[in-house]
Amino acid sequence: MTGSLVLKGVRKTYGSVVALEGIDLEIPAGQVLGLIGQNGSGKSTLLKILAGLAAPDQGEIILDGQPIVLDSAATASRYGIGMVHQEQSLIPNLTVAENIFLDKPHPAKRNGLYRWGALNRAAQAQLHKISVELPTRALVEDLRFAERQQVELAKVLAIEELVDRPPIILFDEPTSVLTPDEIKLLFKQINRLRGNATIVFVSHRLEEVLEISDRIVVMTDGRKVAERDSGSVDRNELYELMVGRQRVTDARSDRKPAGQASTPVLKIERLSSGQHFRNVNFELRRGEILGIAGVLGSGAEEVCRAVFGAERVDAGKIAIEGRAANPASPRTAVRQGIGYLPADRRAEGMLPSRSLFENAVLTFGLDYGWRSLVLRRGKERPVALEWMKRLKVKMHTPYAPISSLSGGNQQKTVLAKWLMARKLKVLLLDHPSRGLDPGARDDLFAVIREQADKGLSIVFVGDTISELLELSDRIVVMRDGEITARFDLTDGAMPKEEEVVAAMV
Repeated sequence: MTGSLVLKGVRKTYGSVVALEGIDLEIPAGQVLGLIGQNGSGKSTLLKILAGLAAPDQGEIILDGQPIVLDSAATASRYGIGMVHQEQSLIPNLTVAENIFLDKPHPAKRNGLYRWGALNRAAQAQLHKISVELPTRALVEDLRFAERQQVELAKVLAIEELVDRPPIILFDEPTSVLTPDEIKLLFKQINRLRGNATIVFVSHRLEEVLEISDRIVVMTDGRKVAERDSGSVDRNELYELMVGRQRVTDARSDRKPAGQASTPVLKIERLSSGQHFRNVNFELRRGEILGIAGVLGSGAEEVCRAVFGAERVDAGKIAIEGRAANPASPRTAVRQGIGYLPADRRAEGMLPSRSLFENAVLTFGLDYGWRSLVLRRGKERPVALEWMKRLKVKMHTPYAPISSLSGGNQQKTVLAKWLMARKLKVLLLDHPSRGLDPGARDDLFAVIREQADKGLSIVFVGDTISELLELSDRIVVMRDGEITARFDLTDGAMPKEEEVVAAMV
């Protein structure tokens, strides 16, 4: 079968930073290659090179025995290479159909004119490949994140009709925002493609990599350090190969009991917001971690945004330490001691063109003596650097643009911004482990537990049920905007994952 892809001696640097060093890799057609590594290990750089979004400094890329040059995404597309991006590559103000065929020739597009009926039918055919029903005339900006991810996949699969060789599909963290049922549909598509495509699958969820991959390559510091058949390795061995240490499995054993002060730090009563959520009630006490479980669209994310003043509230009360809060804006929430780590860190959590240091001190610079908009690297610098060190942010210099970091290191820097606060009472974490490799995730959770033990009250919207069970003192489950179940983990009664899932769906 044609379609095999080979990399020989691929090297890539950004200034003095070596992103890839001497990568030799063979990806035969008809296989799924799992690619894992810690944040900053070079996985994303490797995918960008294969997708024509970055050029290697040295080395060769060989397709079907012939060296090729991938100097743009359009060139990669002509070779049948497409990428499902973690951060998505869609244009929000264009329709689903336009996005699917934006970078591809099609008879319904000619000289800048569209035959809309034909284009929409063709787009629907691509969506049918993945068993998805979406309005092809809808603007992408009006879709939920998971729906946009499905459009991203349909856009890449449209390559199948453009080439006479097996396509090469690159998946960069495709499951990070999908529900379990949506992940099953995605894996069904990957299995359909497996016999007639070359596939590279990147994920920080090791159990997914083991399930879907034929072979697994481990990367560290821009180098390939191990390669295993998926049937000959387990999750613990992969973790150790990637992180360099064994995983601590009994993470709850050293948790101190949450405080039981008479007055809750945060109290939510009958909170409602349009179609997002209704009649939400819960309390959060000092030093407690409250987990919220729910699929995308359950209302869990919107509740966090409402507490932070970023989502309109129609009814209900929010109180901080017994005093009415009801933040009218994020600025008000910050003044009341509330912090928020958003799920979409790029759009809402950071300033991409500013440095790591500036992003870390931007919110609480005044706490450390700022007196103007001019950045002064005084008292706040050692505090910011200490938090980035504790969170193990992998960086060349704290004064490089935050956009130059991997997604996981960006996430940790955004969290450092809140942990610098001297008067923080409540921290809302919306999918904080999204984009983090397993080792970084464990480091992050250790810091979260440490802060809770010191008295910080935390609301945690988890990526998976296992994360919620591992980290939370109590769990509330949301479905269709309402709380459907509550679980108390402080009394030693650990609910089964199936019980939590049943309340979610």
